[in-house]
Amino acid sequence: MTAPTVPTVGVVVLAWQAEPYLRECVEAALASTGVDVRLVLVDNDCRPEDLAAVPADPRVTVLRPGRNTGFAGGCNLGVDALGTDFVALVNSDCVIAPDALALLAAEAGRPGVGPVMAGVRLAEPPHLINSAGNPVHLIGLSWAGEMGRPETRTAPFDVTGASGACLLVDRMVWKQLGGFDEEYFAYLEDTELSLRAWRTGLSVRCVPAAVALHHYEFSRNALKMHLLERNRLMLLATVWPARGLLLLAPVLLACEVLLAGYAVASGWGGGKLRGYTWLWRHRGHLRERRALLQAERRVPDREWMARLTPALDPSAIGPAPLTRVANLAFRAWWSLVRRLL
Repeated sequence: MTAPTVPTVGVVVLAWQAEPYLRECVEAALASTGVDVRLVLVDNDCRPEDLAAVPADPRVTVLRPGRNTGFAGGCNLGVDALGTDFVALVNSDCVIAPDALALLAAEAGRPGVGPVMAGVRLAEPPHLINSAGNPVHLIGLSWAGEMGRPETRTAPFDVTGASGACLLVDRMVWKQLGGFDEEYFAYLEDTELSLRAWRTGLSVRCVPAAVALHHYEFSRNALKMHLLERNRLMLLATVWPARGLLLLAPVLLACEVLLAGYAVASGWGGGKLRGYTWLWRHRGHLRERRALLQAERRVPDREWMARLTPALDPSAIGPAPLTRVANLAFRAWWSLVRRLL
């Protein structure tokens, strides 16, 4: 009797500047059970001593593009260097359990399944969730879902957005979707990929039993906020349907004014302005991307947009009193207009 073959999984890890957990991340991926692992490490200008700590292994390939390709570009570059059945994206500060890749591959191999994410836990304490799927709001905001809650589930479940901290997808699905749009550079590229999967008839799932411990540190700085806001607007401009944008226009415009004011008050108003400038200069790309994404849709807008939430999470967005007031308005408007999609 022929022994059953195990799936091949290519793991892409990006390294940028200081990477204190890089060695642990790579070693954990190489120690995976139930799969045949290949790993591509993309050096986006990592600190030399952190790269030197990575164990020498014939299964590891190091790519040096000579520049910081960002998360989106680095992942595309790493996947292109692999020829495996599945491809996995694992953050350099994420340590996966030995059976995580096998569990993810089993779920991603099911018919009709697109990207699947691990049950991403906080490294400290490890019983608490870092992300169990990322909600996506009507205005394009997204955040780590169920952060800080204990995880009690074991069975896979659907999520709106799969976190790129530890994500696996069938290589043919990745090829079908064309990978990440590299213009995102960093942030929300995983959200776009997930929404595109839902819009083309593929489900997006979380496998909580596939544990990934994430040394997570949330920070706000001018560059990050610039990219988050710029990319949010790019997501809206390319993925949301014309009718959806029209119906949500009063809410979107009001939020834009409020977010611009918040940016100025928080000291990153220049970053918000640079986002508008970037979007204008790249309007050709936005037109082309929108045409591509609208043409590929196979699921009615009313159906896939039902996955969007009108409720912001005060613990993730804050401040709580203002967020709760905003949620009343979001819910009321969405209940009024969603039937018109």
